[in-house]
Amino acid sequence: MVVPGVFRAAALAAACALLPAWPASAQAPSHWPDASFHDGFEGILNGPGTDADASRFLAQATFGPTEQAIAHLREVGYEAWLDEQFAAPASTQVPYLDWVEHLVCPPDEPDCNAVYDDTRLETWTINAVGSPDPSRGGRVATDQLRQRVAFALSELFVVSNSNGTLAYEPWALASFYDMLAADAFGSYRTLLEDVTKHPAMGIFLSSIQNRKADPAQNVHPDENYAREINQLFSIGLVQLNPDGTPKLADGQPIPTYDQATVRGFAAVFTGWNWNSSPQSGCGEDSFPCCDEETYFYCGPSNYDDPAWRLPMQPVEAYHDDTSDKQLLVYPGVALAGGVLVHGGDAQAELDAALDNIFHHPNVGPFVATRLIQRLVTSNPTPAYVRRVAQAFDDDGSPAHLRGSLKAVVRAILLDPEARYGPWQRPDTFGKLREPLLKITQMWRAMAATSISGRIGSLNPYPPIEQQVGQAPLRSPTVFNFFKPDFAPPGEMRTRGLLGPEFQILSDTMVVSTPNYLFHEIFCDYVGSERCYASDAPETMRLDEDRDAALAAADPGRLLDRYSLLLMGGQMSPFMRGVLLARLNALTDDSEGDLGRRRVQHALYLIFNSPEYSVQK
Repeated sequence: MVVPGVFRAAALAAACALLPAWPASAQAPSHWPDASFHDGFEGILNGPGTDADASRFLAQATFGPTEQAIAHLREVGYEAWLDEQFAAPASTQVPYLDWVEHLVCPPDEPDCNAVYDDTRLETWTINAVGSPDPSRGGRVATDQLRQRVAFALSELFVVSNSNGTLAYEPWALASFYDMLAADAFGSYRTLLEDVTKHPAMGIFLSSIQNRKADPAQNVHPDENYAREINQLFSIGLVQLNPDGTPKLADGQPIPTYDQATVRGFAAVFTGWNWNSSPQSGCGEDSFPCCDEETYFYCGPSNYDDPAWRLPMQPVEAYHDDTSDKQLLVYPGVALAGGVLVHGGDAQAELDAALDNIFHHPNVGPFVATRLIQRLVTSNPTPAYVRRVAQAFDDDGSPAHLRGSLKAVVRAILLDPEARYGPWQRPDTFGKLREPLLKITQMWRAMAATSISGRIGSLNPYPPIEQQVGQAPLRSPTVFNFFKPDFAPPGEMRTRGLLGPEFQILSDTMVVSTPNYLFHEIFCDYVGSERCYASDAPETMRLDEDRDAALAAADPGRLLDRYSLLLMGGQMSPFMRGVLLARLNALTDDSEGDLGRRRVQHALYLIFNSPEYSVQK
């Protein structure tokens, strides 16, 4: 069985203690990675020039590098790789839930076809890690970039099973995520409308069955979604310059909207209800059609009803078509004074309101900043934000499209700051790795698979978000697991630097996340029966034997491999020295497992090291 936390602390202490003392006249090993040949002389589009450059790029654009992915990227180059990923079909989640629901269970597993939110996490993991999908005959997902961008979008357009209704609606949440994946490289305007109409968002931010004002009954339109679509999904609270810095008047930021604007958008978002088309199951012993008479009574009866994943539809009787609506005001706004004159139906007014948001000058720098933070660095320079915002404003095609997410993603990943930032701005560039991304990177780097193809290791008790601080579509609030403008106290805050992911690096997570990784590394490997469920068919198991012979024969080369796979080749000489001393101190091969134990110690110490924890 697993030895408790005393071993983990001892391992770290022993690793440091074994580092040799350096004579006063000698120079101690550097804590910085090698900065050679990273000045951009060859040009980004001719890259990647090294395996390390390829690994760094894949850490930003995927759920983690693999040796095969590095080799392929080196072969085809950045541009061709991006084109491949843009063209790859989207891997989805809803069909997996359907597949599980229709499994024929053996007598000893009567609940094998039960579908819960944990089932949704199974298919999310299969798509993110790229493990063989049992619902598709073992097919491996190839759309790593799409899935990675969808995950970033899910932390911007937040819905969550923390909602009491959505906690029991895996099809609704899976459908929402599939929508994000489908729209990941499309138009931001299309994404904005698809998010607005999705019933999961309708439930989460209470816009479904929102109704026009009725003063006699003290009824007022719900303002929840009206606030968040502006504050969190598109423009933010203050006016921005094209480089993402706040505009100032008399030294103070200028608000983007006021309460009158919130009321105007709230009135726009009235009259939307469950989809009542024939394919929704309406009237087929499921739920009443959502017309004027059944507005507050209709709704899907079963969690797999199609209405959970079909866009909401308008019921005009409950839409406010009699009042003028104050929307956003900005230079060049299409609506005179930002006022939407009454008289339009629900869809027409929704179109006008979303266009009003979409063309606001804040949207480009707002979206650029949020996606740069999720993929590359927490503190992009204003120049980096400006370049990406320009790609949002104009994709560079003959059509000069605004809001192309494909152009935005390309601009983010191929920007000089993304490719050379660690060497140009070594003390401010990078981001704390999200704990969930540590897990996916570990599984991808170590070729983890399960026996059955189904996955249970992400869902032990207690839930994964309680152990590592996050899980997809399980945020406690609409503000995500961490806020984009969070600055941890201490030197970072003093220097004006942001560190969003530090918000979930609580005292509890500082202990529980290494414990989770310890269990994965020291228990769940191919052939293991060491711990509870290590040999269960649905347990993800690391292929530690792959590197065991190398570890036994040459631990230095093992560290070089892991520096490439896990750290983009950026392991410092100091860190390498500490780890090599630790691995060389492991010499007992009486049970023939020296290589595997060295692999385990290397992985555990790397994944919990400060150098690895900051993606650069």
